[in-house]
Amino acid sequence: MADLSHYRNIGIFAHVDAGKTTTTERILKLTGKIHKTGEVHDGESTTDFMEQEAERGITIQSAAITTFWKDHRMNIIDTPGHVDFTVEVYRSLKVLDGGVGVFCGSGGVEPQSETNWRYADESGVSRIIFVNKLDRMGADFHRVVDQVENVLAAKPLIMVLPIGREEDFVGVVDLLTRQAFVWDDSGLPENFEVRDIPADMVEDVEMYREQLIETAVELDDDLMMAYMDGEEPAMEDIKRCIRTGTRDLTFFPTYCGSAFKNKGIQLILDAVVDYLPSPTDVIPQDLTDEVGEPTGEVATVSTDEPFRALAFKIMDDRFGALTFVRIYSGVLNKGDTILNSFTGKTERIGRMCEMEADERKELSTAQAGDIIAIVGMKNVQTGHTLCDPKNECTLEAMVFPEPVISIAVTPKDKGGAEKMGVAIGKMVAEDPTFIVETDEDSGETILKGMGELHLDIKVDILKRTYGVELIVGQPQVAYRETITQPLEDSYTHKKQSGGSGQFGKIDYRIKPGEQNTGFTFASTVVGGNVPKEFFPAIEKGFKSMMDTGPLAGFPVLDVEIELFDGGFHAVDSSAVAFEIAAKGAFRQSMPKAGPQLLEPVMKVDVFTPEDHVGDVIGDLNRRRGMILGQEAAGSGVRIKADVPLSEMFGYIGSLRTMTSGRGQFSMEFAHYSACPNSVAEKVIAEEKERKANK
Repeated sequence: MADLSHYRNIGIFAHVDAGKTTTTERILKLTGKIHKTGEVHDGESTTDFMEQEAERGITIQSAAITTFWKDHRMNIIDTPGHVDFTVEVYRSLKVLDGGVGVFCGSGGVEPQSETNWRYADESGVSRIIFVNKLDRMGADFHRVVDQVENVLAAKPLIMVLPIGREEDFVGVVDLLTRQAFVWDDSGLPENFEVRDIPADMVEDVEMYREQLIETAVELDDDLMMAYMDGEEPAMEDIKRCIRTGTRDLTFFPTYCGSAFKNKGIQLILDAVVDYLPSPTDVIPQDLTDEVGEPTGEVATVSTDEPFRALAFKIMDDRFGALTFVRIYSGVLNKGDTILNSFTGKTERIGRMCEMEADERKELSTAQAGDIIAIVGMKNVQTGHTLCDPKNECTLEAMVFPEPVISIAVTPKDKGGAEKMGVAIGKMVAEDPTFIVETDEDSGETILKGMGELHLDIKVDILKRTYGVELIVGQPQVAYRETITQPLEDSYTHKKQSGGSGQFGKIDYRIKPGEQNTGFTFASTVVGGNVPKEFFPAIEKGFKSMMDTGPLAGFPVLDVEIELFDGGFHAVDSSAVAFEIAAKGAFRQSMPKAGPQLLEPVMKVDVFTPEDHVGDVIGDLNRRRGMILGQEAAGSGVRIKADVPLSEMFGYIGSLRTMTSGRGQFSMEFAHYSACPNSVAEKVIAEEKERKANK
């Protein structure tokens, strides 16, 4: 069996356009995995193999690839940076042991960097930092390091210093070895010289080196005492301390370079080997029960344990359905039978392969620590646990955000309907944030997603990959409803029509719940006026009505219901009667409890050149935005605001017009907030009219 200490499962993540995919390309070239580097701007990179990725120059789905460096096996996942595809980053981080956070030397810590960093913190993933694009105008290594400290509240550990600035950037000084690595202008990664430190940098190098060693030895009392007595620790002791601090998220080793110009990538690869943890170094995954509560057991990473793995991504390609799996423990052989603990069904493993972006290498066996793809699995979805049938278990499940935007689509011809059904089935399995429903009234297919770009890409994939031409409706906002006033009420359901009748009386209180609590039900009935066996039916009745609010039929959020009294009939009362009573009670009381329309509010982050700040803020105010702050960022200003989603459609066009094409923005869901009356009245009227016309 392979030595797990030589495994590194890493992800590369960052904001849009910070250079993740280019960095991945350079790593693959340096490690001999590819012989010609493909450029993102030419649509030829190895890991961006979808047509839509090549055209738009962005990464849409995470791609897995295996390569080797200095006798270490690296499973690398290149993740998207665009906020609409954050789920790809989230689920990749869930199965990785380490990561490389890439930051643009001029853009610095951008909105999506913050989101990804937060996900990595939640998942406890060790990281090293790579400040990229130092050859760019306005690039400043030390400013980005300050932003990592102040914006991300993280502790960067500076490992190298850049030689030269902007177009004069030629290489880096390794602080530990006091060596200068200088590349020539050929753009070839192997064309570098190891030189003495430039004379004007000697003082800085000694100062930063001292800080580096001081920070490292803080993790070992004996080394720290010796260092304070003037004894410098051995190189392997310093590296051991850095590795410990990196694993424990105490600090993050920070490097710099230019991936496009092939400068500084070797040091990143060495850092992955030296400082990022192997599968056996990280805290093992918790095992949970069926409802997600920890059982106290963990999935120890070892080939001697029973087989346990997590399916973290489903992908449909020209060879069939691929299920990407991270094996946490045990060994998996071709022909083995495994159990899906979510569905309770077993499956036989036919083909397994190691992925190299969209190419593959067949495997006959895989073991703990591996990231592989299994071909042709049925009924497996993202987040399902695969395990040994004799040792059933559930690994910590993944939780995905709710969609905030929807569009109605109809195939242009009748033949397209069947094709669309098959295609959508595959796409839903691949992306847990892409939800498809059928409108019961109109029969239209409703696609729901995380943003305009998300749905735009899905429609494009349906058209190109599956050949389904669609008529696409206007984007619709996912409004919600809630109540604002507490209410005490009573409802009796009585029906007599020959034979046994139906009877159920409930006295209840309805009141607004805490934000994000959804639906809560409690019973304080004493004396048996409503027998306990009917409580679940009453709760079910109320809960089933939460999908349709009293104002315009939108789902209802944050309602507390308390059953405090009622009445029953020894013969005519039944679970069904009480369930019907609860439904009638909901219809009766909700309109009286101050119903209110809620709209999704987005966290918007806009970058604009300084001379357009006034225009951008004025425009955001007109869109009912609340400006939260602004800060200098490289060659412009970043403005943060909360803005209702309904006001953000087509925003990119307006922003480009205002800023002469130089503005950029990103947004993600923040929270639901009450709609102003004028907006609410209009939305309710439109929704009623839409339903009346069906």
